[in-house]
Amino acid sequence: MFTGIIEEVAQVAVIRRRGDGLVYSIKCRVVPADMHIGDSININGACQTVTDFDRESIEVEAIKETLGKTNLGSLRQNDRVNLERSLTLSSRLGGHLVSGHIDCVGEITGISPKGEQVDIEVKYPERFWRYLVAKGSIAMEGISLTVVDAFPGHFTVSLIPHTVQSTNLVYKKIGDPVNLEFDLIAKYIENMLNASNPLGSLTIDKLKEKGW
Repeated sequence: MFTGIIEEVAQVAVIRRRGDGLVYSIKCRVVPADMHIGDSININGACQTVTDFDRESIEVEAIKETLGKTNLGSLRQNDRVNLERSLTLSSRLGGHLVSGHIDCVGEITGISPKGEQVDIEVKYPERFWRYLVAKGSIAMEGISLTVVDAFPGHFTVSLIPHTVQSTNLVYKKIGDPVNLEFDLIAKYIENMLNASNPLGSLTIDKLKEKGW
Protein backbone atom coordinates (compact mmCIF):
# COMPACT_ATOMS: atom_id res chain seq x y z
CA MET A 1 0.00 0.00 0.00
CA PHE A 2 1.15 3.53 -0.80
CA THR A 3 0.10 7.13 -0.15
CA GLY A 4 0.62 8.82 -3.51
CA ILE A 5 3.31 11.13 -2.13
CA ILE A 6 6.31 10.78 -4.44
CA GLU A 7 9.64 10.32 -2.69
CA GLU A 8 11.94 10.65 -5.67
CA VAL A 9 11.97 11.25 -9.41
CA ALA A 10 14.46 8.73 -10.77
CA GLN A 11 15.98 7.91 -14.14
CA VAL A 12 15.65 4.71 -16.16
CA ALA A 13 19.24 3.57 -16.73
CA VAL A 14 18.91 0.20 -18.48
CA ILE A 15 16.03 -1.81 -19.95
CA ARG A 16 16.51 -5.41 -20.99
CA ARG A 17 14.10 -8.13 -22.04
CA ARG A 18 13.58 -11.27 -20.00
CA GLY A 19 11.10 -13.68 -21.56
CA ASP A 20 7.79 -11.88 -22.06
CA GLY A 21 8.73 -9.20 -19.53
CA LEU A 22 11.17 -6.35 -19.10
CA VAL A 23 13.81 -5.72 -16.44
CA TYR A 24 14.40 -2.10 -15.46
CA SER A 25 17.48 -0.73 -13.75
CA ILE A 26 16.60 2.65 -12.24
CA LYS A 27 19.11 5.20 -10.96
CA CYS A 28 18.01 6.69 -7.65
CA ARG A 29 19.49 7.88 -4.35
CA VAL A 30 16.72 8.32 -1.79
CA VAL A 31 14.72 5.14 -2.29
CA PRO A 32 17.53 2.54 -1.81
CA ALA A 33 17.88 3.61 1.83
CA ASP A 34 16.27 0.98 4.05
CA MET A 35 15.52 -1.16 0.99
CA HIS A 36 15.39 -4.96 0.94
CA ILE A 37 15.10 -7.44 -1.92
CA GLY A 38 11.43 -8.37 -2.22
CA ASP A 39 10.17 -4.98 -1.06
CA SER A 40 7.34 -3.30 -2.94
CA ILE A 41 8.07 -0.10 -4.84
CA ASN A 42 5.59 2.12 -6.66
CA ILE A 43 6.88 3.06 -10.12
CA ASN A 44 4.65 5.55 -11.93
CA GLY A 45 1.75 4.16 -9.91
CA ALA A 46 2.44 0.48 -10.60
CA CYS A 47 3.45 -1.70 -7.66
CA GLN A 48 6.61 -3.65 -8.51
CA THR A 49 8.94 -5.93 -6.55
CA VAL A 50 12.57 -4.98 -5.98
CA THR A 51 14.74 -7.82 -7.31
CA ASP A 52 18.12 -6.16 -6.75
CA PHE A 53 19.52 -2.86 -5.54
CA ASP A 54 22.63 -0.97 -4.49
CA ARG A 55 23.23 2.49 -3.03
CA GLU A 56 22.45 4.24 -6.32
CA SER A 57 19.94 2.05 -8.13
CA ILE A 58 17.15 -0.49 -7.90
CA GLU A 59 16.08 -3.25 -10.28
CA VAL A 60 12.56 -4.49 -10.94
CA GLU A 61 11.01 -6.91 -13.42
CA ALA A 62 7.68 -6.13 -15.10
CA ILE A 63 5.79 -9.17 -16.38
CA LYS A 64 3.70 -9.30 -19.56
CA GLU A 65 0.43 -8.59 -17.72
CA THR A 66 1.88 -5.45 -16.11
CA LEU A 67 3.20 -4.21 -19.44
CA GLY A 68 -0.24 -4.70 -20.98
CA LYS A 69 -2.11 -2.79 -18.27
CA THR A 70 0.30 0.10 -17.63
CA ASN A 71 2.52 2.52 -19.53
CA LEU A 72 5.71 0.89 -18.24
CA GLY A 73 6.18 -0.82 -21.59
CA SER A 74 6.56 2.58 -23.27
CA LEU A 75 9.44 3.64 -20.99
CA ARG A 76 12.75 4.34 -22.67
CA GLN A 77 16.29 4.76 -21.38
CA ASN A 78 16.75 8.08 -19.51
CA ASP A 79 13.00 8.53 -18.96
CA ARG A 80 12.03 9.91 -15.55
CA VAL A 81 9.82 7.88 -13.24
CA ASN A 82 8.08 8.54 -9.93
CA LEU A 83 9.11 6.35 -7.01
CA GLU A 84 7.48 5.70 -3.65
CA ARG A 85 8.30 3.00 -1.13
CA SER A 86 5.42 1.12 0.48
CA LEU A 87 4.07 2.73 3.63
CA THR A 88 4.62 1.34 7.11
CA LEU A 89 2.27 1.33 10.10
CA SER A 90 4.06 4.43 11.40
CA SER A 91 3.82 6.34 8.10
CA ARG A 92 1.75 9.50 7.79
CA LEU A 93 -1.00 9.19 5.18
CA GLY A 94 -0.29 12.45 3.41
CA GLY A 95 -2.17 11.59 0.23
CA HIS A 96 -4.76 8.80 0.01
CA LEU A 97 -4.69 5.01 0.01
CA VAL A 98 -3.08 3.79 -3.22
CA SER A 99 -2.82 0.07 -3.96
CA GLY A 100 -0.43 0.25 -6.89
CA HIS A 101 -2.81 -1.73 -9.12
CA ILE A 102 -3.42 0.31 -12.28
CA ASP A 103 -7.01 0.44 -13.54
CA CYS A 104 -6.27 1.89 -16.96
CA VAL A 105 -3.92 4.08 -18.97
CA GLY A 106 -5.22 7.56 -19.71
CA GLU A 107 -3.96 10.18 -22.15
CA ILE A 108 -3.09 13.81 -21.45
CA THR A 109 -5.27 15.94 -23.72
CA GLY A 110 -4.60 19.37 -22.27
CA ILE A 111 -2.00 21.25 -20.21
CA SER A 112 -3.02 24.77 -19.18
CA PRO A 113 -0.86 26.99 -16.96
CA LYS A 114 -3.09 29.26 -14.84
CA GLY A 115 -0.97 31.64 -12.84
CA GLU A 116 1.20 29.49 -10.62
CA GLN A 117 -0.93 26.38 -10.97
CA VAL A 118 -1.20 23.99 -13.93
CA ASP A 119 -4.43 22.30 -15.05
CA ILE A 120 -4.07 18.92 -16.75
CA GLU A 121 -6.95 17.32 -18.63
CA VAL A 122 -6.89 13.55 -19.06
CA LYS A 123 -8.92 11.25 -21.31
CA TYR A 124 -9.87 7.86 -19.87
CA PRO A 125 -12.29 4.97 -20.62
CA GLU A 126 -15.85 6.04 -19.73
CA ARG A 127 -16.57 2.83 -17.80
CA PHE A 128 -14.50 4.21 -14.91
CA TRP A 129 -16.57 7.38 -14.55
CA ARG A 130 -18.51 5.91 -11.60
CA TYR A 131 -15.33 6.09 -9.49
CA LEU A 132 -14.78 9.80 -10.09
CA VAL A 133 -16.22 12.73 -8.17
CA ALA A 134 -15.23 16.38 -8.05
CA LYS A 135 -12.91 17.01 -5.09
CA GLY A 136 -12.31 13.26 -4.85
CA SER A 137 -8.95 11.52 -5.14
CA ILE A 138 -7.20 9.83 -8.04
CA ALA A 139 -3.69 8.46 -8.42
CA MET A 140 -2.05 9.55 -11.68
CA GLU A 141 1.45 8.26 -12.35
CA GLY A 142 1.41 7.25 -8.68
CA ILE A 143 0.69 10.82 -7.52
CA SER A 144 -2.22 11.47 -5.17
CA LEU A 145 -4.24 14.23 -6.84
CA THR A 146 -7.58 15.93 -6.29
CA VAL A 147 -10.07 15.83 -9.15
CA VAL A 148 -11.30 19.32 -10.06
CA ASP A 149 -13.86 18.38 -12.72
CA ALA A 150 -15.09 14.91 -13.65
CA PHE A 151 -17.01 13.96 -16.80
CA PRO A 152 -17.61 10.71 -18.67
CA GLY A 153 -14.37 10.11 -20.54
CA HIS A 154 -12.29 12.99 -19.20
CA PHE A 155 -11.34 14.76 -15.99
CA THR A 156 -9.19 17.68 -14.87
CA VAL A 157 -6.69 18.03 -12.03
CA SER A 158 -4.96 21.21 -10.85
CA LEU A 159 -1.34 21.06 -9.75
CA ILE A 160 0.53 23.44 -7.51
CA PRO A 161 4.12 24.27 -8.57
CA HIS A 162 5.60 21.94 -5.93
CA THR A 163 3.72 18.93 -7.34
CA VAL A 164 4.82 19.68 -10.88
CA GLN A 165 8.48 20.21 -9.99
CA SER A 166 8.77 17.24 -7.62
CA THR A 167 7.22 14.63 -9.94
CA ASN A 168 7.67 13.44 -13.50
CA LEU A 169 4.69 15.55 -14.59
CA VAL A 170 7.13 18.35 -15.32
CA TYR A 171 8.30 16.25 -18.30
CA LYS A 172 4.83 15.35 -19.61
CA LYS A 173 3.27 16.72 -22.77
CA ILE A 174 -0.05 16.43 -24.58
CA GLY A 175 -0.57 12.93 -25.95
CA ASP A 176 1.52 11.20 -23.28
CA PRO A 177 0.04 8.12 -21.57
CA VAL A 178 -0.47 8.22 -17.79
CA ASN A 179 -1.21 5.39 -15.37
CA LEU A 180 -4.50 5.83 -13.51
CA GLU A 181 -5.74 4.21 -10.33
CA PHE A 182 -9.21 5.21 -9.19
CA ASP A 183 -10.17 5.62 -5.55
CA LEU A 184 -9.94 2.33 -3.69
CA ILE A 185 -12.73 3.27 -1.27
CA ALA A 186 -15.10 4.03 -4.16
CA LYS A 187 -14.48 0.56 -5.57
CA TYR A 188 -15.17 -1.10 -2.21
CA ILE A 189 -18.41 0.86 -1.83
CA GLU A 190 -19.51 -0.14 -5.33
CA ASN A 191 -18.90 -3.78 -4.49
CA MET A 192 -20.96 -3.54 -1.29
CA LEU A 193 -23.83 -1.82 -3.07
CA ASN A 194 -23.82 -4.19 -6.02
CA ALA A 195 -27.12 -6.03 -5.82
CA SER A 196 -25.69 -8.85 -7.94
CA ASN A 197 -23.26 -9.68 -5.14
CA PRO A 198 -24.92 -12.63 -3.35
CA LEU A 199 -22.69 -12.12 -0.33
CA GLY A 200 -23.75 -8.52 0.20
CA SER A 201 -26.91 -7.36 1.96
CA LEU A 202 -26.25 -3.61 1.76
CA THR A 203 -28.12 -1.95 -1.10
CA ILE A 204 -28.94 1.59 -2.17
CA ASP A 205 -32.60 1.03 -1.18
CA LYS A 206 -31.60 -0.06 2.31
CA LEU A 207 -29.40 3.01 2.71
CA LYS A 208 -32.34 5.21 1.67
CA GLU A 209 -34.56 3.46 4.21
CA LYS A 210 -32.09 4.46 6.92
CA GLY A 211 -32.11 8.08 5.79
CA TRP A 212 -28.78 8.18 3.90
